[in-house]
Parts: sequence; structure tokens; C-alpha cells
Amino acid sequence: MKYIQAILRGIGQVMFQNNSYSGALFLIGICYNSWLLGLAALMGAVVSTGFAQFLRYSKEDIQNGLYGFNGTLSGIAVFCFFKPNITAVVALFIGAALSTVVMHFLKKALPAFTAPFVLSTWAVMYSLVFVFNVPLMASLAPVESSFNLFTAASNSFGQVMFQENVVTGLFFLLAILINNRLMAAYAIYAAVLGSFVGWFTEQASAVNAGLMGYNAILCAIALVGRRKSDFLWISLAIVLSTWVNIGLGKTGIITLTAPFVIVTWGVLWVKKLVRA
Repeated sequence: MKYIQAILRGIGQVMFQNNSYSGALFLIGICYNSWLLGLAALMGAVVSTGFAQFLRYSKEDIQNGLYGFNGTLSGIAVFCFFKPNITAVVALFIGAALSTVVMHFLKKALPAFTAPFVLSTWAVMYSLVFVFNVPLMASLAPVESSFNLFTAASNSFGQVMFQENVVTGLFFLLAILINNRLMAAYAIYAAVLGSFVGWFTEQASAVNAGLMGYNAILCAIALVGRRKSDFLWISLAIVLSTWVNIGLGKTGIITLTAPFVIVTWGVLWVKKLVRA
């Protein structure tokens, strides 16, 4: 039972929810959109958590899901960008296991957030593409001319785990809400503001798909607080993460959650300087 709880908490920790019920709702939301990606999420969480147990990392950290969420994201990313075959399965195992090792060492120096996922997934994905000549799956995004705020905000929640589905996004919001109402409120604010910021420069189809809001949501949850100053820092992080996401996207890099990590690290560093 404790192992199942650790796995579900690992899935929940993708959005900073140390709650097995939140993790279960996240998993249900993914499966609603794609059973295959739901399986990938579960496999990633199991591999990364199991590898942490094999390496005898902190039992408390494992139980709290801290070694599961990066593996969860790695698993979904591999099956999202590559055809589901034996090569993708091997890449999933390597990426999830690698994220565990990176997490173990990185968290000793600074808040790791999803950086282990980003680094390990970049390593695996670009190795497949440039070393083994495995092609990325083609994107068939529809072209839309009108901005839909509800769709954009809902999909922003889903895109945290690569899901472009309004119902899935609502499942994700519910998963946050049952654990922390303040985080849920800030997440909604981030999804809306991030979408509006992206709307000024990006195509409506990209904004409606939730691609401008998911990093913003993670920034808001990571920086959540009850002070008025927290609102200002979060608002700044939302805007900056959206701009960084757009900028990195124009270089051709698969951005993943790198904008969230970069901006949140930057905001925390500036906050520390201000306090000093």
C-alpha cells in the first residue's frame, strides 16, 4: 500500500501536490485523454521510484514522491514525441532512471523542480534523433483564428503533462483544488494571464492548445504565498516564463518545462538578493 501511495504521490508532485488522491486524479485525467500516455506516466513513475529504492535514496523522499514526478514526465514525453515501440520503451526506462540520479544530486544544491526531467529527457530525445536517427512524430495541430480563453486555460493545465484536452485540464485543476485551494486559485490566474500574454504574439491555435500557460501554472504553484508581495513575484514569473517559452520555441528547442525552471530559479535568486 505504501508503494502505491508513493507512486501516486510521485505523479501528484508533478504539480507540487504531495497527495495520493491528487496523483490518482492526474492519472485519471491523462487516461481520459490517452490510455497510452497514462500507461507511460505510470511506467515512468514506477521506474524512477523503483530506481531510487534500488540506489537506497532517502525513504522519506521516496515516500513523498520526490523521485517519481520527474520520471512521470519523462515517460509521457517519450511516448508523446516518439512512436510507441521497443525503442521508445527502452528510452522511457533510461530517461526515468536518469532523472532519479540527476534529482538526487541536483536537489543538494538548489530546488530541483522539474530540471531533472528536462535534462534527462533532452539527453534521451536528442540522442534518439541525432545519434540513432529515430524521427519525432509529426505534429498535426489545427489552425485556429480565434482565441478561446476557457479552452486555452483548461488546456494549459493539461499541457503540464502534455495533454491537450479540456476535460483532462479540469481533472488536473480538481486534483490541485482538493489538496490546496490557494495553489488552485493561483494556478487559474497563471493559466489566464499566461494565455493572454502569449495571445499578443502567438497564433491562436498555439494559445488555445495551452502551450502559453503550462509553464506559468508551474511558476505560480512553486512560488505560492499569502503575502501581497508574493502576488507580484508570481505575476512577474508568469509573464517572464511565457516570454522565455516563446523565445526558446523560436530556436527550435523542445522547451518542455525549461522556462518554468529557469524563471523560478531566477525569481528565487532575486528575492534572496532583495531580502539581503
